[in-house]
Amino acid sequence: MNAVLAGSLASLLAGLATGLGGALVFFVRRVSDKFLDASLGFAAGVMLAASAFSLIVPAIEIGGIWKTVLGIVMGTLFLVYAERFTPHFHRIAGAKGPSTHLSRLWLFVLAITLHNFPEGLAVGVGFGEGDLNTGAVLAIGIGLQNVPEGLAVALPLLRESNTKLKAFLVALLTGLVEPVGGFLGISVVSAAKFLLPYGLAFAAGAMLFVISEEIIPETHSRGNDREATFGVILGFIIMMVLDNLFKS
Repeated sequence: MNAVLAGSLASLLAGLATGLGGALVFFVRRVSDKFLDASLGFAAGVMLAASAFSLIVPAIEIGGIWKTVLGIVMGTLFLVYAERFTPHFHRIAGAKGPSTHLSRLWLFVLAITLHNFPEGLAVGVGFGEGDLNTGAVLAIGIGLQNVPEGLAVALPLLRESNTKLKAFLVALLTGLVEPVGGFLGISVVSAAKFLLPYGLAFAAGAMLFVISEEIIPETHSRGNDREATFGVILGFIIMMVLDNLFKS
């Protein structure tokens, strides 16, 4: 299969998993904060392992340590400035970015969209080596962690008196930015192979920023630190195992 098509399709499927998580609101109206924080911790653990084993290690093997360092820094700065210049809303930090008349719902959507873009980018550049296994591992891992993220998007909307359908559609919408990131990532590294280590490291840096800046603080904000930590470890282990099984 063509690498661009494979990367785009895989990132689309991973993004749709956010909608799958959002669809759970049709069956449950409330889950405990402990469960939600453990689930988000699981998502952070998957992203952390994906950044390390599926992105940073290959980047070092292909381009060396300094290209990888530069890529990580560039990915981090991209998220820093994207957040600075995009109006959005976080449940913990509140409103960020330029002032706007957009509703809090749409500011929340923009925040989740900003964070989902690097995940799609990671899946896309994962196919840049021409090894379908690497891209498949990333797509499966990102898809797994998108399910609890989708639920974490939809449930607060439901609590704010939105309909189940609206909560689901918003969760699905935030995941659909991932195929955009996937297409851009695989297109760029396919057109210019020398950019592959930078692209892998860039995606890793962006995801590391999201993990530390938003997901982990969110999971620790309600006093469920231990449950969230166990979730991180479990997610890390599962992604590490997937990465090694598919590549063995």
